[in-house]
Amino acid sequence: MPVADKKVLVAIEGKELQLSNLDKVLYPAGGFTKAQVIDYYTKISPALLPHLRGRPVTFKRYPDGVRGESFYQKECPARRPQWLRTAPLRIRGGREINYCLLEDLPSLIWAANLAALELHTSLSLADDPLSPNFLAFDLDPGPPAGIIECCRVALILSRLLRRFHLEGFPKTSGSKGLQVYVPLNTPVSYERTKGFARACAEALEIQLPELVVSRMRKDLRTGKVFIDWSQNDPHKTTISVYSLRARERPTVSTPVSWSEVEAAVKRDDPELLFFEAEEAIERFAKWGDLFGPVVEKQQVLPCFQ
Repeated sequence: MPVADKKVLVAIEGKELQLSNLDKVLYPAGGFTKAQVIDYYTKISPALLPHLRGRPVTFKRYPDGVRGESFYQKECPARRPQWLRTAPLRIRGGREINYCLLEDLPSLIWAANLAALELHTSLSLADDPLSPNFLAFDLDPGPPAGIIECCRVALILSRLLRRFHLEGFPKTSGSKGLQVYVPLNTPVSYERTKGFARACAEALEIQLPELVVSRMRKDLRTGKVFIDWSQNDPHKTTISVYSLRARERPTVSTPVSWSEVEAAVKRDDPELLFFEAEEAIERFAKWGDLFGPVVEKQQVLPCFQ
């Protein structure tokens, strides 16, 4: 039986929002409702918003929940509040897209009400779209490899980065993999970040051919970890830290410490690195934003002749 379209008018930070279908179950396995999605994004907003401000956001929407059909939405919906900020950016082919900017709590809750469960962001800011603020390594395991194999690769990658006097920060994808972000926050081009990320991936493939693959071909990934360096591109997005994921349960792309990554490998326990919404909130309350340095720390990529 379809859920009745119940609407509630609320005021958040002086802005009015109309929320609908709050009792609609979006994660059937745990009975997690839209109201709980909104509650999660409200509570995690102090951690999440600094990572969203000024950054174009692509929504992945699940109007009928995670078991229903989904779609990516780059163009900010025409029916949006007048106060919601947007950013016009040109994409491949020269077409212009008006992206949403989620820079405050009302904007974030408006997106959550659209069942935009997943928030995917650019590596650069809207006002300087060709200059990334950080580079990202997306570690994607090919079955039967899993997140433990990703952790092993991440630890080796971290040691390689330190040779270049760079510090990386890990987060779970909220799905099956792990990601390592390297904050820069200094002038740099995507050409340089992508080139550096690719060189690191290829070096690790040479060092660990039984564990790492840097090439795009899916037939090469079985039992290995694909280091996706291609995400370092002005036309691509990555799942935002603290974003929900559309899994059976409301898992979150969660920042973790390197000691947690090491512990997961030592204990060979992938469950140590899977966190649901309530756990992400508790972790932030206990330790603050472990990913904070990604938007603050300044580092410089080495120059190669």
